Amino acid sequence: MTRLPMMKPRQVLRKLRKAGFVEIHQRGSHKVLKNYETGRMVVIPMHKGRDMPRGTLYNIVVCQAGLTIEEFLTL
Repeated sequence: MTRLPMMKPRQVLRKLRKAGFVEIHQRGSHKVLKNYETGRMVVIPMHKGRDMPRGTLYNIVVCQAGLTIEEFLTL
């Protein structure tokens, strides 16, 4: 299994947009995205200046978005 690298929230947002996710709204510092093809929703904490913790990134990519780590990294 490939280990997820440390990433900024904007990098994660860019990759998820390439995967077909669209921003539907924002509440505070959390953006909510939806993929209308799969029906999945993803919440991204957009905290400035900090890398996203690997556990949070794993939860977003694998559990919420339904992507594998390899699929996510190739986007």
